[in-house]
Amino acid sequence: MRVVCVGGGPAGLYLAILLKRADPDHQVVVLERKPRHCTDGWGVVFWDDLLDDLRATDAETARRVSERAFPWRGQHLVLEGEEVEHEGDGYAIARATLLDVLVERATDLGVEIRFDHEVAGSAELRDADVIVAADGVNSAVRAEHADEFGTEVVVGRNKYVWLGTDKVFEGFTLAFEQTEAGWMWCHSYAYGPDSSTCIVECAPETWAGLGLDALPAHDSLTLLETVFRKPLGGGRLISPAAEDAPLPWLNFKTITNSRWHIDKTVLVGDAAHTTHFSIGSGTILALRDAIALAEALQLADAPQSAFAIYEKRQRETLVPIQSNARLSARWFEQVGRYVEMPAPALFALVRARRDPVLLRVPPKLYYRLYATAERIPALRNLKRQLGPNARTLYGRLTQRAHP
Repeated sequence: MRVVCVGGGPAGLYLAILLKRADPDHQVVVLERKPRHCTDGWGVVFWDDLLDDLRATDAETARRVSERAFPWRGQHLVLEGEEVEHEGDGYAIARATLLDVLVERATDLGVEIRFDHEVAGSAELRDADVIVAADGVNSAVRAEHADEFGTEVVVGRNKYVWLGTDKVFEGFTLAFEQTEAGWMWCHSYAYGPDSSTCIVECAPETWAGLGLDALPAHDSLTLLETVFRKPLGGGRLISPAAEDAPLPWLNFKTITNSRWHIDKTVLVGDAAHTTHFSIGSGTILALRDAIALAEALQLADAPQSAFAIYEKRQRETLVPIQSNARLSARWFEQVGRYVEMPAPALFALVRARRDPVLLRVPPKLYYRLYATAERIPALRNLKRQLGPNARTLYGRLTQRAHP
């Protein structure tokens, strides 16, 4: 089988690894439009369950990722200098390091990787048995057949920018600071002994009110370092943007497709679906798409049958994750509804942001019910046993208390 993966991100590279590992006779080519060692982003987060998935599918990749991962400990919320901490551990790894691991492993297995290779159109790929669109949010492969895939793009309200910093955060930190133009917050986590990711987010009115729509990168970074002076602790913010160019501010794009495959082309990762960065699932879902598609291609008697199996499985997996992502994005778009509460209460509501009931109940009432359940051992234990189904419990409580 001849497989061409368009896009050298985690999904395309790991799929190539799994296919070549399963059958060395497969001809697997990865086409990446950027040069080697050129990547966007800083660090990406993941948890033990992803390492378990990697160990089950390619132990060597799992070993290399685990060796280079950087652990973070605890979750922290900072509200204008007041800090609250909660248990919760995870890992982060520089995106460039993760890609290096995958490129090295793929190359070891005999995958052909062509960097600095822009695909002009599907005609260039006509000799492939399987074409994998792994070229991200702005997928050119998907765009060429957008009507057939049924692509829909919903643009989020808030402005955000991915930055790096030399401040090493001990745990995953969400810091809120008030400015003269409104609230700003940053999502920060370390991915190495001297580096962290810092995603700054705010409402468009705040962004424009502070002049960030017009300031060059150097002045924007200086302003943001002043806003987040306390959580950064003197740390410096870093961007790849030229000093006289604007920072690369974005609005999050939620991508959905009514179909994930047409003919011999199949979508994976962000080309197929996106989930808001505030739930930290993008890279995890990309790798799991690769695992599911590789398994389907090995089991099915034809690529089109494999595509159908893969799509059905991953769509079902995505339903709760996409719901969580939408609710999380909406919570941050309505920060003003919550941020006047004390830091402990705000942290509780941040952690509950994926509960749809929270959108329909006054935040103070919701927090009183949440705090009551935490204080009473029987309710606290029941909530933990129920896990995600605890939302139903809170929903019933809050709907009865506040119709």
